[in-house]
Amino acid sequence: MNKLVLIVMIALFGISAQAQTKKNKNLKYTTEVNGNCEQCKKRIEKAAYAVPGVKTASWDISSHQLSVILNEEKSSPLDLNKAVAKAGHDTKEIKASTEDYDNLHSCCKYVRE
Repeated sequence: MNKLVLIVMIALFGISAQAQTKKNKNLKYTTEVNGNCEQCKKRIEKAAYAVPGVKTASWDISSHQLSVILNEEKSSPLDLNKAVAKAGHDTKEIKASTEDYDNLHSCCKYVRE
């Protein structure tokens, strides 16, 4: 009888642990991204869409907010931030390299902190 209870408890624990690690297929994620203009908007959104699993991406010029819907089974918010930083734009989480920032058009060079 004790073995049966133990087996049932292990099975239930395995099921609950598996449910906790399930990834969100429609994660709504928003982060701040530095930029200035329509050219920045196109570049930031293009970088976001290049990340596997990004379903929608929209960067607002005035608020500097990038809003995406992301499938976490394919990539993470960190992957998104890395891609945007590689395009030359600092995010709240990751700063672009000096080289990537320097490659931006002169009108796109925002004030870096």
